Amino acid sequence: MQFRTRFAPSPTGPLHLGHAYSAMLAHDMARAAGGEFLLRIEDIDQSRARPQWETQIYDDLHWLGLSWPEPVMRQSDRLPAYRTALQGLWDRGLLYPCSCNRRDILAALTAPQEGAELPIGPDGPVYPGTCRQVPAPGTPFPDQALRLDIALAVAEIGPEPLHFLETGQHQQQVDIDPKSLIATVGDVVLARRDMGTSYHLSVVLDDAAQGITHVIRGADLFEATPLHALLQRLLGLPTPTYHHHRLIRDDAGKRLAKRDDARAIAKYRTEGATPQDIRRMVGL
Repeated sequence: MQFRTRFAPSPTGPLHLGHAYSAMLAHDMARAAGGEFLLRIEDIDQSRARPQWETQIYDDLHWLGLSWPEPVMRQSDRLPAYRTALQGLWDRGLLYPCSCNRRDILAALTAPQEGAELPIGPDGPVYPGTCRQVPAPGTPFPDQALRLDIALAVAEIGPEPLHFLETGQHQQQVDIDPKSLIATVGDVVLARRDMGTSYHLSVVLDDAAQGITHVIRGADLFEATPLHALLQRLLGLPTPTYHHHRLIRDDAGKRLAKRDDARAIAKYRTEGATPQDIRRMVGL
């Protein structure tokens, strides 16, 4: 099987040094393995995605010396595929509509014992199940936020072991206790009302559609990988090998964010830096 990986930025701001590290590392690993490096644009959040940021992504990556086959996959073109997957999960009784906002969730979690430490999952505080109710068979697919009933999902996959191979910071096969997902992940949103999908659903469908064999991404997404392995099992998709790399941080040790324009690749370009300078800055 040919090594195939991808870099999947969102066009919601400038790429920074952390993005440069992730993209160049994936590109380098693909070349070393005689494989293929793909680019994917994760633009499901149309309220924040901007054409100028997408154009700058291409410009910055080309300047860094990276190349990829065309055409580039864009998530905004794949909404029917996400809807089909959601419909299948809905028909199996694994999804339910939810009207809670972030304030509702925090209120429900803190009400019993004020000041108690909240359980935190990949998307923040673990959802307490306020709206959880299995829809009656034949209930029409709703135009509403949809959550995965994690307990029912765990029950459906049965006793077959769930795991993924990690070759990054944790070089090992990671065995997943499905029951622990109930406490540590909870009923995650698989479709936001304003998007019709979510990061977790889209990323596993897109990786499968592109034949991705190795997912190379930041260590901040390691905790989401058990959920992704569960979704892959539910949807009958292959589980890639994962490589979670170190994060590039500022002088204070804080992870870089898109609002940190001082670390933007475009800024270094205009100041006369070279691609080799960027490589040295990120330790490649």
